[in-house]
Amino acid sequence: MTIQTHATQTHATQTHATQTAPQNLSDAELAQQPAAYWTGVAYEALIAFTRARQAELGFTQPQYWLLRNLSKHDLSPDGRGMTLPELRRAMAAYLRSEDDLEAEAEVLLGQGRLTRDDDGRLWITEAGEEARTRIKEHAPAIRARIHEGIDDADYVTALKILRQMIANTGGPLG
Repeated sequence: MTIQTHATQTHATQTHATQTAPQNLSDAELAQQPAAYWTGVAYEALIAFTRARQAELGFTQPQYWLLRNLSKHDLSPDGRGMTLPELRRAMAAYLRSEDDLEAEAEVLLGQGRLTRDDDGRLWITEAGEEARTRIKEHAPAIRARIHEGIDDADYVTALKILRQMIANTGGPLG
């Protein structure tokens, strides 16, 4: 099979997948669907949904990540301030290319939720910690909406299957 033929077949499969509603496919047809395509669609839909709910609440996902990574009550092991390059490295696994941490940090600085020291380190303030706590309170409702109609056993099975596919292809299991 040539690369062009493979690319054409992959595109045809993806086109078919997007034109046929998954609930109308038989189990046999679903078993032939490309996992990479559907995981990509799921990723984009989940991120878009989560970010839209957060925007409705008046914050962005990168702002929440900044607060979480600077809080000793969350992801920071010691609550020490961090520079933007250090924060980018800490968030490398989930930061998206369109996320502008510098602009998001400026918003939080303007709101008094972060401060910056002379070495360029960002520090969470008491107001930032309060905001992080308030934002975190909304996470269960967002998760509940995403998981609506899916029992925990099915969710766990889906994750185990994805983890096995990752292992089968030599990818990182995080």
